[in-house]
Amino acid sequence: MSISKFSGIFLLMLTSLTACDRLGLPDPARDAAIRESDARATGSACRHAGRAIEDCYSLNPDASRAAVYAGWKDMNDYMRENKIDVVKPELAKSEASAKVEASAKDEK
Repeated sequence: MSISKFSGIFLLMLTSLTACDRLGLPDPARDAAIRESDARATGSACRHAGRAIEDCYSLNPDASRAAVYAGWKDMNDYMRENKIDVVKPELAKSEASAKVEASAKDEK
C-alpha cells in the first residue's frame, strides 16, 4: 500500500471520528462540565432570589456544593458591585422549600 493511500484512509478515519458526539457515545468530561455549570447557575439563581447558601444546598442535594457556592459567591459579588436588589420568587412555594422552612422553624 502506498503512502498516499494510507494517508487517505487515515484522513477518512480521522474525519469520521470527529462526529462521535452525534453517535451518542458518553463523554465524561463534557458531562462533568455540564453538571458543574448547572450547579453554578443554581447557586447564582439562589443568591439572586435572596436564598441563603445553606438553603441552596438543601434544595439541590445532587448539585456539587463547591460549584453551587462558586455561583452563589459570583452573583453576590456582582449584585454588590452593581447595587442590585434581591428578586423574590413570585411562584408558589415548592414542597422542598416548604420543608426547609418547616425544619428551620422546628430548630428554633
